[in-house]
Amino acid sequence: MMLEAKGIYKQFDGREVLGGIDLQVEKGDVIAILGPSGSGKTTLLRCLNFLERADGGELIFDGEHYDLRSASRREIARVRRKTAFVFQNYNLFLNKTVLQNVTLGLTLGAKLSKSTARKIAVEALERVGMANRLDSYPSQLSGGQQQRVAIARGLASNPEIIFFDEPTSALDPELIGEVLAVMRSLADAGMTMLVVTHEMEFARNVSNKVMFMENGSVIESGPSRAFFENPAQARSREFIRTILQARE
Repeated sequence: MMLEAKGIYKQFDGREVLGGIDLQVEKGDVIAILGPSGSGKTTLLRCLNFLERADGGELIFDGEHYDLRSASRREIARVRRKTAFVFQNYNLFLNKTVLQNVTLGLTLGAKLSKSTARKIAVEALERVGMANRLDSYPSQLSGGQQQRVAIARGLASNPEIIFFDEPTSALDPELIGEVLAVMRSLADAGMTMLVVTHEMEFARNVSNKVMFMENGSVIESGPSRAFFENPAQARSREFIRTILQARE
């Protein structure tokens, strides 16, 4: 087991957002986290990477145990060295070029030399089809291109797992495909990924597991094919039908 989370609880202003979530991730898993808005999906990802402090729960990552509520800065840094987080709104530095956006974490965080950082960054940008835009600024790129740079930034850190938080939700419809194609290529290469998404085609055809959440709880989880072909819960069936109808 690469990563396991047990009993993740989180409240905001007295309202329970996560009600004791359990999660198991094997190496190479692509897990699609589905559910209506407000179901706790993004909060779950953020708690796993300590972008939010959970109110309770345990994380086991590569055999090491972490208290999600009280982990130290050193422990958090250890987890983040093994992970990458791709945000829905890219989170690029607008005053830095594509190359600089990818190398910054390598030179400042990982303390690599500029030449080494550049080599790693260019390789990562090649993987997402953006090596021809090294000197461009985010304002000169489409949303899909910006998100591919953000993915390259994550890849450059050589993570064991990448968290994707609605990576296509801020994109115009015609740009969604280019980002999903990159994510599919990563999945095909064996990258372990947790993906919060409303893209049902991706969840059905690329992910190998699905977790369906509502109101801070897991309604159903299991293999993607079984979830889409024969969901066990009535709420799951309703959700799939509603989403697919909205896409027509």
